[in-house]
Amino acid sequence: MTTNKIEYHVPVMLQQCLEGLTINPDGTYIDVTFGGGGHSREIFKKLSPKGKLIAFDQDPDAKKNAWEAANFHFIAANFSFISNHLRMMGVKKVDGILADLGVSSHQFDDGQRGFSIRTNDPLDMRMNQSGEVSAKTIINEYSDFELMKIFRNYGEISNAKKVAYTILSARERKPIETTGELMDALISCAPKFKDHKFFAQIFQALRIEVNQELDVLERFLIQTADIIAPGGKLVIMSYHSLEDRLVKNYMKRGSLEGEIKKDFYGNVLKPFDEVVRHPIIPDEEEINKNSRARSAKLRIAVRNVGE
Repeated sequence: MTTNKIEYHVPVMLQQCLEGLTINPDGTYIDVTFGGGGHSREIFKKLSPKGKLIAFDQDPDAKKNAWEAANFHFIAANFSFISNHLRMMGVKKVDGILADLGVSSHQFDDGQRGFSIRTNDPLDMRMNQSGEVSAKTIINEYSDFELMKIFRNYGEISNAKKVAYTILSARERKPIETTGELMDALISCAPKFKDHKFFAQIFQALRIEVNQELDVLERFLIQTADIIAPGGKLVIMSYHSLEDRLVKNYMKRGSLEGEIKKDFYGNVLKPFDEVVRHPIIPDEEEINKNSRARSAKLRIAVRNVGE
């Protein structure tokens, strides 16, 4: 097994994730957000030759960090299709799944990807570079209503209507093609002394829409109940409230909406039980070493035996 070939991503809360998975050396595990392979490499080290690790990532750059081993399998695909791929591999049940939902440091730092508010880059934000819709498409082609909905729902922007109309006005003069041009156009909408947070929310909303991140997460969560064996672990790290709310609802109440559902006999239909009632967060030492860990929340659940 080789080290990662690209300086990609410092794995967040690595030990907490490994402890959450409670790794059985002979078990089968999935890392659905391989990235630089930081979490995956440590999981793989704990496996025997009988154990198996399957990794998913749709980013072509991530594949460069994979390694060759009989019991390691890299799947270049979005993890919302996890059930189909496992079926094709003949894998019926796994002992644990890890998902780190954050954007990797490599993606933030790559000047052609357009994820960062720190530099003037092409408006892109596609995790999968073959995707048809980019941030440029959204900014220059979406209607005022569509833009307002995105920024309000995905960025939790309070003046989303003003933001939408400001973008329409700016793009009528000339197409908005870079992150810097977008920020220049919206500077009048940014709250005083809170412009950094405002633009982070704008970029978050665009990234979620470009990659359909919440839809992908919803489809993935629903599939985990059929994939994880009784007693197996689901370990998910999220970085903003929209993702964390979905994960919490599913782990705590068994539904994405947070509603408790019961069968005909009044039994609660809940495939998982929380291992920790409150999310685990990184300590100050880790945040000081890796500032991108600051907003991380880790939730862990175990697959019920009876469901």
